[in-house]
Amino acid sequence: MRILYLTTVLPSERKTGGEIASESFIDALKQCGYQVLVVGYQRQDSASFHPKENEIVVGQRYIETGHSKFYPLLWMGLAFLKRLPYSSAKYYSSSYIKKAIALLNKHQYDIAIVDHAQLGWLLPFINTQLPLIFIAHNIEREVYHEQFTKTTKKFWKNIYKRETYLIEKMEENLARTAREVWTFTSHDAEYFSTLNAATRVFCLPASFHKFQTSTVVKKCDIGIIGSWTWKANLLGLKWFLESVYPLLPGELSIEIAGKGAEWVEEQYPNVKYRGFVSDAQKFMEQARVIAIPSISGGGVQIKTLDAIASGTPIVATPKAMRGISNYPSSTRVAEKPENFANHLMQILTFKEIEKNQGSSIVWSQQRQQKFLAEIADCIGNL
Repeated sequence: MRILYLTTVLPSERKTGGEIASESFIDALKQCGYQVLVVGYQRQDSASFHPKENEIVVGQRYIETGHSKFYPLLWMGLAFLKRLPYSSAKYYSSSYIKKAIALLNKHQYDIAIVDHAQLGWLLPFINTQLPLIFIAHNIEREVYHEQFTKTTKKFWKNIYKRETYLIEKMEENLARTAREVWTFTSHDAEYFSTLNAATRVFCLPASFHKFQTSTVVKKCDIGIIGSWTWKANLLGLKWFLESVYPLLPGELSIEIAGKGAEWVEEQYPNVKYRGFVSDAQKFMEQARVIAIPSISGGGVQIKTLDAIASGTPIVATPKAMRGISNYPSSTRVAEKPENFANHLMQILTFKEIEKNQGSSIVWSQQRQQKFLAEIADCIGNL
């Protein structure tokens, strides 16, 4: 069986949670024995990136708006010209359309997958007879409506209002047209099932392929990792530093990993900024406890799943646990800053590391096996 997988950024570098989620689906499809051809953009700043044999690069793109030079102005202009959401215009190009058409005409595919609502503009170019799967990483309209409600500036309110309206139309059109909609949380599945009865929710696995079974030397008390160039993640980090950090003892060692938080070391003396780390699993394993302070966003957080799989105890907000149920006892959930800080200190004081490692890893392995079985069942019955 041949599958054409159309996505935004080629996910094999696994630089963001969205890319890791996409790669999880691609890996699972390949493990089930299907031929998967992945089409997408290469990051503009990834000079060392070499596409896999099953990946096709349709062009290079800046992705994060904050590091894209003058391109956001071009994307905004294109968004208004084509009446597209801004988040969708970033990925729109004639080269992508031409490549998709050429591949569909050249090869006989059994299934096409559109990964992310932002690629909804590709829909008119996909044969309506070809079974289509739409992978919805979030309810996008909710993500942008949340930004609309939180901003106070009139200009940005108008921008987010427009984005909410247009992305809602795009994701609804995709959902109604697709043979199936694949989601990551029961909340998202409940919404999309009103548009398409064939909506499924998947238990996304951790991104790790190997699980740590031996004790690792700990190098810091609290570890925090994320892609801080994404506004939703950055809001959570700032909440932690402004609301939780003051409640913690000053002698604790805190390490923060991920792009976009260079400013933290200047303001917080016991915080070490690591920047992008090539081995997220190793970083998590070397912390005595992982903090996941998410306060906005949608979909499942891959870093939460990865933190559980690392065997390191975690303290997370309810937002960080969205779509994750029946989690192991090594995971503590707290919404208020004082409760969050108390859980961190309890774990550090009573040294619950070795005691909980085994149950966390077993939980992650079982979730991974369930995910593979669900993928095989879905494709087999499509």
